[in-house]
Amino acid sequence: MIFVGLIALLAAVDLFIKSSIEEQEESQFPKELKGSNGKVLLYKNHNAGFSFGYLKNRPEVVQMIPLAVASFVGGMLGGLLKSKGRIADKLAFSLVLGGAISNLYDRLVRGYVVDYFSLQFGKLKKVVFNLGDIFIFLGAAIFLIVELIRTFRDR
Repeated sequence: MIFVGLIALLAAVDLFIKSSIEEQEESQFPKELKGSNGKVLLYKNHNAGFSFGYLKNRPEVVQMIPLAVASFVGGMLGGLLKSKGRIADKLAFSLVLGGAISNLYDRLVRGYVVDYFSLQFGKLKKVVFNLGDIFIFLGAAIFLIVELIRTFRDR
């Protein structure tokens, strides 16, 4: 049950921040995140496609693929929740699903995903993310690391 709560919490936090960004005037962006010493800039970006606007002219595809993937991840997590252990897998799937639900909500309700921050490091300066994206990335990274460890351990 803790993982279901984690999913809801992650999605809610990201959706809350997105709503806060949406309520602000476009002219206020970009701006520095207080306390970041210029390392994080806030934006108000609307992405109707996948990363970097890919397929933005195909909204049905941009909605259905994430819905299918989120359904698959939710099914995988549902199967795992019935068993004991595999905490890292459950955490990874929960992170992915929390981020996916937030972005899927945006796609289905708003018609675009709200991206709102950029890390001011190297090539990342050109990319604007949201927390949902970070949750998905972290969950995928955890899952990959766990699978690599299992592969090497089982040799």
